[in-house]
Amino acid sequence: MTIKNWTQKVSLRKFSTDDIPFMRSLYASTRESELAMTNFTSEEKKQFITQQFNAQLSHYTQYYCSDAFYIIEYQGKSVGRLFVDYWKNEIRVVDIALMPDYRNLELGSYYFTQLFEEARQSNRTVTIHVEHNNPAKQLYERLGFKLKTQTNDIYLLMEWCP
Repeated sequence: MTIKNWTQKVSLRKFSTDDIPFMRSLYASTRESELAMTNFTSEEKKQFITQQFNAQLSHYTQYYCSDAFYIIEYQGKSVGRLFVDYWKNEIRVVDIALMPDYRNLELGSYYFTQLFEEARQSNRTVTIHVEHNNPAKQLYERLGFKLKTQTNDIYLLMEWCP
């Protein structure tokens, strides 16, 4: 599938509490490889995912403006999320994640391109936090993000400038 096909079949809609089961499943998909290295039982993994997802969503909704928290849909099916917060001098990508079958199809690049255009028009930067070992870091670098600062031992803050 090419990016041209995506633009005709993909859309964003504001997330609601009805999306929580999907978002929990999406979150779980991003932690699969990490949890595969543990000795957790299936039930322990489920409890861990639920606790971590709830903490993350609580943090996001408490510390960021959720007016631009979206579910990414492909032909009406939920396939990801894009949470963005707009600040005076920057557009902060709070979170972007796609279900496994929809990764590496340029869908994330498409939405970053849209954000870059918004940033150009409003004279802002685009920023995103990423873990040191997250494979998405390579995508962000290819898109032109540069290291802005290391926020702690786990996360980097990356920035794209128009």
